[in-house]
Amino acid sequence: MMKPAFTAALVGAMFAAGAAQAENVEIYLADMLDNSQNGYCVDIAGGREEAADPADGLQGHTCYSPGGALGFDQTFDTEKFADGLLYMVNFDVCTQITSTAAGSELELADCDGSEAQSFAFTGEGVISPTAAPDMCFTVGEDTRSGRSDANQIKELTLEACSDDLAAYQTWAVRTAE
Repeated sequence: MMKPAFTAALVGAMFAAGAAQAENVEIYLADMLDNSQNGYCVDIAGGREEAADPADGLQGHTCYSPGGALGFDQTFDTEKFADGLLYMVNFDVCTQITSTAAGSELELADCDGSEAQSFAFTGEGVISPTAAPDMCFTVGEDTRSGRSDANQIKELTLEACSDDLAAYQTWAVRTAE
């Protein structure tokens, strides 16, 4: 059974204070939008589970957690959150921005401690690069199907943080128990 590990408000505190105990989590969109299963998670684009290629970057994808476990290509380590890193433990890579401009994609690369790999969750559940705190992780409005209609995919980019886009920009984390 999946259990929300932290509410969106607590995620900001977790980044600021550091995780007391490292856990593997999925980062999911708080609003279900049009998803027919368990919402949208930050996911490696283009691949499936262990076969995913970090070079393909990130997308919003149906969370795998309805199956009772975190998706291999959707798993992040909370221990790195305190350092501002979004670290994908199963691939040993960190999320990074390609640019601070609106519409920029998010990619994965070897962790190097650069500013491009530094992020913060706010108390409101948004994820922003520290280099551009007015920009937020945002899933797109358009939805496409993956390998089946149950696997829904949305583009994941940086966009200006906006109350009008809150449903597309508010994130939380959860773990399997």
